[in-house]
Amino acid sequence: MPTLSVVIPCKDDSGPLSRCLQSLESQTSAPLEVIVVDNNSTDETSAIAEAHGARVLYERTPGIAAAASTGYDAARGEVIVRCDADTVPPADWLERIAARFSAEPDLAVLAGPGVFYGVGRFRRRLARIGYMEAYFVLMGAAMGHWPPFGSNCAFRRRDWERIRGRVRRSDQGLHDDVDLGFVLDPDQRVAYDRSLRVGISARALAGGATGRLRVKRALHTLKVHWRQVPPWERWHRTLQARKEHRRRTARPPRS
Repeated sequence: MPTLSVVIPCKDDSGPLSRCLQSLESQTSAPLEVIVVDNNSTDETSAIAEAHGARVLYERTPGIAAAASTGYDAARGEVIVRCDADTVPPADWLERIAARFSAEPDLAVLAGPGVFYGVGRFRRRLARIGYMEAYFVLMGAAMGHWPPFGSNCAFRRRDWERIRGRVRRSDQGLHDDVDLGFVLDPDQRVAYDRSLRVGISARALAGGATGRLRVKRALHTLKVHWRQVPPWERWHRTLQARKEHRRRTARPPRS
């Protein structure tokens, strides 16, 4: 099994972070390390992380992209697992991730969905369709492959090292997970496992100014990357890479 480094960018989220770290301590397969990147917190984020044995890093440049990238750069595991402070993974989460990367040497990125907690069953079902499934379908169509999801994704450290110079660490107007998905090379295979679920807080469903900010970031991220490579060209590159992969891995015909 590959070694795993869990990276959690965090700012003023000590309450949810404590629950997240407790869930990580209860995993059936322990990670090599848990890294919490404190992005200018004014609460007890660092103290909570240290109390749970996490490795604490500090990133002064504001924004999730800067904090997450600092964690990725420092990770020592063969696979980097990303989640957020409000992520509550099931006990076999890391074990399943490690098994998937062990079984598929060509897998670069693995993503799974989130299940909203703290809301009623009806609202949770609507959110699953209108938010979570819509994200994977629409962003997948936009970038030509399944998108990473910041609350629940993993990727090989060697693949991060290959593309880390392209991510926009200092642009606070971007969604960092979407930006990461856009800068992947066509031959870096991304998989989506619908059954690899984690709990996430319902604050992502907030409307008003928070909701408008999320939409604004999504549109800005798409604009930045589509200006470089339009979606139809991205799909052409992805399909060509898949075709080449099938050609290389095809078994020779029997005589």
